[in-house]
Amino acid sequence: MFFALAFIAAANPKLLALDLLLIENRRPRAMFASTLTAGIATGVTVGLIIILALPSSSIHSQRKASAGLDLAIGVLLLLIGGLLMTGILAQVWARRPRSGRSANRAEKKKHQGAAEWAQHALRESHLWVAFLVGFIVGLPGAAYLTALHNLLHSKSSTGTEVAAVIIFVVIEFLLIIIPSLLLEIWPARTTSVLKGMLAWVTSHGLALIAWICLLLGVYLTISGIVRLLNA
Repeated sequence: MFFALAFIAAANPKLLALDLLLIENRRPRAMFASTLTAGIATGVTVGLIIILALPSSSIHSQRKASAGLDLAIGVLLLLIGGLLMTGILAQVWARRPRSGRSANRAEKKKHQGAAEWAQHALRESHLWVAFLVGFIVGLPGAAYLTALHNLLHSKSSTGTEVAAVIIFVVIEFLLIIIPSLLLEIWPARTTSVLKGMLAWVTSHGLALIAWICLLLGVYLTISGIVRLLNA
């Protein structure tokens, strides 16, 4: 399940949008390289710090509490996934008060302004911007932290744990690695392929989120129950 979590982390539509911005840059190859270098370095560094710097005694003492937390989060994710699948959350969102909608519109305008600035910055040939974006994208998300959490409680050797962290981060960045390779071998069609993929992911966004919540929820629930029984 460790590497299944890596593919869940990789299923990020924002990475496809980032690809389109980078590929429209005057120096797309350099921008891709800077983003990947910063992102992978950040992900691997944070992961290694977590698995190598955390004392084994603290891992043992927190095992039962973390199993209960896994179970609670797993049940919550199953609930969210079920509500998304049935459309109940969408109905609740559509019925929210108008005052809340006005506040959301104001907040949305702020985010749009920040997004426009980011798009403009990424279209310029500033490698430091790509590096900064890569650093932000490389920071651990929920799936990565869950995977590290389970890796810490495994009985794997240090070498295996280090290799697992590196492989996880590489898988997590596949949506940037693959387009950067396509840019080298298939430059004429890469942009259109990315636009088609982004359109499909956007139109199926809720379904994808629901499935991710359900899969991760099932895993965490089963894992939490098993570890509580064996504690």
